Amino acid sequence: LDEGLKGVPASKHGDIIIAYEPVWAIGTGVVATPEQAQDAHAFIREHLSNNHGFNRKELIIQYGGSVKPDNAMGLLSLPDIDGALVGGASLKPGDFYELLRIGSELTP
Repeated sequence: LDEGLKGVPASKHGDIIIAYEPVWAIGTGVVATPEQAQDAHAFIREHLSNNHGFNRKELIIQYGGSVKPDNAMGLLSLPDIDGALVGGASLKPGDFYELLRIGSELTP
């Protein structure tokens, strides 16, 4: 994360969206627990705020590890998870529709 943000001026921070997926979940279909995902997102938010000058409230961090209709509410309702980077569920129209519905329920 630090390496990828080297040289990015503060004026471009608002253009950046971070997607996080645990390395152990990549390609496995295993999803982090809501608590694990929240802890990781909170750490990333704090780190970027303290070390790179990002505005905590404006920073967008999405969760990207096997988000499906049966786990979306538990993940997307957490304070430091700002959305989902949807993979396989986007290929199933019914699942994707359900994810959109869940997301719209959580959007003010």
